[in-house]
Amino acid sequence: MENSWPFITIIIPCRNESAFIAKVLENVLTQNYPQNKMEVFVVDGNSEDDTIEILKRYAVTNAWIKILINPAQIVPPALNLAIKQSTGDYIIRLDAHSIYATDYVSKIVETFQSSAADIVGGPMRAEGKTDFQKAVAYCTSTKMGVGNSSFHDENASGYVDSVYLGAWKRELFKEVGYFDEQMKRNQDDEFHYRAKSKGKKIYLNPEIRSVYYPRSTAKKLFSQYFQYGLYKPLVLKKVKSEIKIRHLIPAFFVTYLLLLIPFTFYHPLIFVTPLLLYFLLSVYFGFNSKLNLLSKLYCLIIFPILHISYGLGFIIGLFKSNKNNN
Repeated sequence: MENSWPFITIIIPCRNESAFIAKVLENVLTQNYPQNKMEVFVVDGNSEDDTIEILKRYAVTNAWIKILINPAQIVPPALNLAIKQSTGDYIIRLDAHSIYATDYVSKIVETFQSSAADIVGGPMRAEGKTDFQKAVAYCTSTKMGVGNSSFHDENASGYVDSVYLGAWKRELFKEVGYFDEQMKRNQDDEFHYRAKSKGKKIYLNPEIRSVYYPRSTAKKLFSQYFQYGLYKPLVLKKVKSEIKIRHLIPAFFVTYLLLLIPFTFYHPLIFVTPLLLYFLLSVYFGFNSKLNLLSKLYCLIIFPILHISYGLGFIIGLFKSNKNNN
């Protein structure tokens, strides 16, 4: 039976992940997939904590765990470095901040074999340990928070624009190219959009299960979504066919807020009404949940953090990408 299982490559980019990397490697060790049918590349971005020491301990007892060093310290070069050295029929990316079901790898392989997809993956299932994280997890699973992005819906399935993390057929990289190393963020979206624009198929299977833990503070969340917004215009300039209204709404919202103060003086009712509606929608989505009261209240600040940070980043990113393309 094992002879019929394809050989797979797992890639784990990391930097300063001493608090999480052991859990991820334990996840790999407990997969219900034969270990002699996989190789694992952990690509470290010159960690300054104990990450390398932890990796070396695991590599000593598991020869199929290989450590690579990524001087660039960001994800796209880490992925490209490992992909070029890999030998698996399928290549699977794992993230250090997620936890994976024991059948995560086998479900990916099954999905490749049962679908005509070139890229497969599961939804982003966010969970929180603190009240703030629980609120972030909820907000980023709602249409109010992220629009109609399919991979944030844990029940969605079928052909989509992108998936969480992702797994890829080896031959895809010969046809589409590698990850864009300009992309500090959104490198997975850019690659998946580029593949889709070339006729490749992306399949979302909710049976591919993992759990992601969101940022734990408002400052970290703002920074994360600001960077998502900052790099999105560059993605959309490269693959114009994937421009969606959900990508643009936060930038419109930030523009509206910037115009609110000067124009409210002349037309207060017209200009304040949208903000009131936004607040009411935030209350509706926040309190129409199973969260506790504190988490519901957190939603009222998390929705604007998501939209303002992303929108501000997007506006700045428009000028940045224009500069890069001149």
